[in-house]
Amino acid sequence: MFNSNKFNEIKDFLKKTNNSAKIIAISKNHPLESVLEAINSGVYIFGENRVQEAQEKFQKIKQKNSNIELHLTGPLQSNKVKLAISLFDVFHTLDREKIAREFSKHLEFLENKKIFLQVNTGKEKTKSGIFPEDVKDFLFFLKNEMKLNIHGLMCIPPIDEEPSYHFSKLKNLANENKITELSIGMSNDYEKALQFSPTYIRLGTILFGNR
Repeated sequence: MFNSNKFNEIKDFLKKTNNSAKIIAISKNHPLESVLEAINSGVYIFGENRVQEAQEKFQKIKQKNSNIELHLTGPLQSNKVKLAISLFDVFHTLDREKIAREFSKHLEFLENKKIFLQVNTGKEKTKSGIFPEDVKDFLFFLKNEMKLNIHGLMCIPPIDEEPSYHFSKLKNLANENKITELSIGMSNDYEKALQFSPTYIRLGTILFGNR
């Protein structure tokens, strides 16, 4: 069930504080009914983690409503890249060369899409993403060899560390590499993320409840 009161509360807070961050309603693992409730509450940006689930839920919705923006916020398998490009508008988790090479095969379909590079700021073995010290070289590869336009950086801080430290690290990496957009902040730390002027905050549990 979608919590429209909480959505409006956060939206009002962003407005009052002149914060331009956009809310991505993370609808992964939630039923179609909850998505429709959210749309009726004024949500138009959704995040899904799996291509197949997103296709089942959003293909018809997007055909009927061109205003809906769909973001891939989970890992992408190389064999799903072509399908994902046809479905999603923004990709938050480009994290390795193999996926970049698949994207580069479909450049003509990426002109109006946005891609974020996932950075593993905590260097966690269980998480995807480029290590901070490799970001500059990897961005050079993406831009010059793969001809990909990278719009922003994304990270998920380690669960047991202060998120602001990681948001700050990502912001510095973005500045150093002349990147303007950040995808940071989830249900438990979005207020801290807002201090770093993100483009997107990714809110799931706080809007849809536990899965």
